[in-house]
Amino acid sequence: MFEPPVRVSTSSPDSTASTLLHGDIRAVLFDLDGTLADTAPDLVAAVNKVRTDRGLPPGPYETLRLQASHGARGLIGSAFGVTPDDAAFPALRDAFLANYEAALCVHSHLFDGIPALLAALTERGMPWGIVTNKAARLTNPLVKLLGLDNGAACVVSGDTTPHSKPHPAPLLYAAECIGIAPANIVYVGDDLRDVQAGKAASMATVAAAYGYCGDSLAPAQWHADAVVEHAGAIAPLVMSPA
Repeated sequence: MFEPPVRVSTSSPDSTASTLLHGDIRAVLFDLDGTLADTAPDLVAAVNKVRTDRGLPPGPYETLRLQASHGARGLIGSAFGVTPDDAAFPALRDAFLANYEAALCVHSHLFDGIPALLAALTERGMPWGIVTNKAARLTNPLVKLLGLDNGAACVVSGDTTPHSKPHPAPLLYAAECIGIAPANIVYVGDDLRDVQAGKAASMATVAAAYGYCGDSLAPAQWHADAVVEHAGAIAPLVMSPA
């Protein structure tokens, strides 16, 4: 029988960790887009420039934002109604990526609560890292621009291993990099594939409902161990009271 996940609202960020996630949690891994950082403004701007360069009006921000965790495939699909199998897709993808790479971190920023969370993890001596499906050529400069490069114990991109999420390989590689067993790691993400990857890697999982969550299933249906609606609610899940 499916046991519903613990749901933590923005009004209860100080709940007791022992009642939420069980086990010896020693590290936390995060997805990047929609979990650590709100990158949708720059992603949507990049795909809308592809539209306006072709004489089309910009697409609605809120609609496109939902696809921000799905990269070029999701954004191009939403903005132009094409799939990677369509002949028009490669040119649209290349134009989008060129636009995005040229304006990678204009309006992107860390979500409220993330700086304090990362500082608390560091102070507690708990390593944290990033595991994203974003290509390394975009991930590495973005992580630096967001000021995350010095604190992250590892940064694993979509092309770091032969597989990307929902395959567990990137998460298992991250665990190896930081020298902590998967069973002692929590993975936080805003997409169903993040939870699937975390579970396949034998990690505890937290669904970031404050992110983009562009899947048809609501985060409460992803079978994550917990669902949070604000980044400030993550710390009590992963750190026992001092």
